[in-house]
Amino acid sequence: MSLSEKDLRYIWHPLTQHQTAKAAIPIVKAKGAVLTDENGKEYIDAISSWYTAVYGHCNPVVIEAVTRQMQQLDHVVFSGFTHEPAIQLSERLLQILPENQKKIFFNDNGSTAVEAAIKMALQYHSNRGMKRDTIIALENGFHGDTFGAMSVSGLSVYNGPFEEHFLKVVRLTPPQDDSSELVLDQLKKFIASNDCAAFIYEPVLQGAAGMKLYSATALDELLQFCKARDVLCIADEVMTGFGKTGKNFASEFVKTLPDIICLSKALTAGMLPMGITSCTEEVFGAFLDEHPSKGFFHAHTYSANPPACAAAIAGLDLLASEEIQQNIRRISQSHREFAGTLSDNEHIMEIRTLGVVLAIDLKAETERYGALRDKLFEHCMNKGVYLRPLGNTIYIVPPYIISEKQLEKVYETLSSVFELL
Repeated sequence: MSLSEKDLRYIWHPLTQHQTAKAAIPIVKAKGAVLTDENGKEYIDAISSWYTAVYGHCNPVVIEAVTRQMQQLDHVVFSGFTHEPAIQLSERLLQILPENQKKIFFNDNGSTAVEAAIKMALQYHSNRGMKRDTIIALENGFHGDTFGAMSVSGLSVYNGPFEEHFLKVVRLTPPQDDSSELVLDQLKKFIASNDCAAFIYEPVLQGAAGMKLYSATALDELLQFCKARDVLCIADEVMTGFGKTGKNFASEFVKTLPDIICLSKALTAGMLPMGITSCTEEVFGAFLDEHPSKGFFHAHTYSANPPACAAAIAGLDLLASEEIQQNIRRISQSHREFAGTLSDNEHIMEIRTLGVVLAIDLKAETERYGALRDKLFEHCMNKGVYLRPLGNTIYIVPPYIISEKQLEKVYETLSSVFELL
């Protein structure tokens, strides 16, 4: 029995309608920017496997660090114990996170990083004797698939069956420069008529919405207004963190610093699962009390897993290296040049670039997981490029180690999709 046949027999895949989906493609090897299937066919991983393997698959620096750690300490409960990898990673992260971040809370993935952030915000106010039960979020945001994270997400294609069970959430329109006053007025009305605990947002770039950009200046105004009214600001940097926008964190585009930050995906260089929720000293201080009930009683079995910490530390070493920083600048420049060649293309509604992210909105109507989207996906795979279009948006977030030749093949493949329209 082949791998595909065994898969069909045993496995339930994410984001898949198994009644109509084709069999999953077995991948047997990954190296650098390339995935190899069981038949030896190679695919350029042009989205870094959901923005995780940004330093390339099976990076030897990361493998060496994880291997060394596994031989010393594999895992230990993180309640009542601590260890050097967690302490070292926390110290290193706080050196590059926005300067107001002072404490690191470990969890398992991006959804749980958001879940912890929401619980922190709600309990922060509760511990101070205040009733705050409403979260402000952006329309079309995406923050994960656990219940709190779903509640603040705005894409019903993922969350529709569960919406009646959500937390209380009000949604702002992502602000552009020409709509900033209207959105600020919207925020003022929300805060005046609700007991708002926090505002959660993907800074500047909404990933699952289709790599949509919005105004950093307008976002700054919203954050300032929230801060002045004790509404905690939660930056979801799960997708945007660790260099993808051209900066270490997308929050660096904004003057007003978040109170809480959510991290995952590229955090561990695509090697192992981990999430982190960081916060300010003020947020942490609201949980200090003689009574245990004021503490943050939230935990995950694999919190601060030492091999995952080692992978993250190695990732930070790579991110700080001149080679990776030069590659990020090289890819960003290549994206801008490629976008320039498509400026007059009749099939394009909009093209956007930020850092290593490039997104193209096609002049075509299709559901998020509709027939055209599937056609685009298969077309790119046949050409040896792995992409996951979001409806009529086709985008790339390549590994920082992608070669010029590989990147050129990705661009050629993107250009060829217009033949299908």
